[in-house]
Amino acid sequence: MTTARPDLDRELRELLADMPLVSQLSPEVLTQLRRLPSTPVEPLLAHRHVDRREVTVPAKDGAPILLSVLSPANTDRTTTAPCVYWIHGGGMVMGDRFSQIDIPLEWLDEFGAVVVSVDYRLAPEATGTTLVDDCYQGLLWVAEHTAELGIDPARIVVAGASAGGGLAAGVTLLARDLGTPEIAAQMLICPMLDHRNASTSSRQHSNGPGVWTREMNEFGWRCVLGDLADDEVTEYASPALADDLSGLPTTYIDTGSAEVFRDEDTDYATRIWAAGGQAELHVWAGGFHGFDALYPQAHISATARRTRTDWLTRALPPNPAA
Repeated sequence: MTTARPDLDRELRELLADMPLVSQLSPEVLTQLRRLPSTPVEPLLAHRHVDRREVTVPAKDGAPILLSVLSPANTDRTTTAPCVYWIHGGGMVMGDRFSQIDIPLEWLDEFGAVVVSVDYRLAPEATGTTLVDDCYQGLLWVAEHTAELGIDPARIVVAGASAGGGLAAGVTLLARDLGTPEIAAQMLICPMLDHRNASTSSRQHSNGPGVWTREMNEFGWRCVLGDLADDEVTEYASPALADDLSGLPTTYIDTGSAEVFRDEDTDYATRIWAAGGQAELHVWAGGFHGFDALYPQAHISATARRTRTDWLTRALPPNPAA
């Protein structure tokens, strides 16, 4: 089988030429990456009228989980707002609650959404279902405090990018199976869904440097799952394992044609349709992993972001009080 890769979008290829790339991760490289300064949120909030609140909620094992609640300031408190529950990317081994936060802040601007971002624990320090459980516990807190936060409980969106997209899918499966909370929609941006790492697109992005390669993906999953056998891995940790994708909220999935997760993402959408569910899928020609987060100024990135916002406009139920 060929391992030739789809070409990159021309503008993205030119932008990517200036970015230092690696082919794989190691504990030593991860330590170095974690020492880099974290994403500063203040510049993103400086031109916005936003109320910021930091909340600590307990994990299943009692550990503290930090949530950042970002709400439009000076809004009409007689109506309730949609909520975007944001789960950051970083291969499940790095990043924090402000990683890629510029994406959901666009929906705060557009819809007056309350953005809640969760600082789940990272692998390899946290393993198994700990990461998805942390995210789920944070979502439960949001659902229990909707009145206090000015959130419409019927308009909660679970969203995430890359590892956060995979965790968002796992959280949504948990909410379906446990019967709470109600989720109106899930937004899965280039989601990391399948620990088996065996697809054609995974093999295409191996043996060479990249933004996220097959080898880097193997490292991330190994940090989370360790030596667990495939039959010991749950669908909440690796959502592609789910046998039943029925009963899920309306779903948006996007990915690039030139990235590791292309095939597992398109398969997940296909299986939602096969189960009678509603999903919208976009495969951006020439897009590499996380292209719109790294280079939002590129034409293809602006188009991808606008398309997500347009979908949310259609997917979110109207506010009955509006």
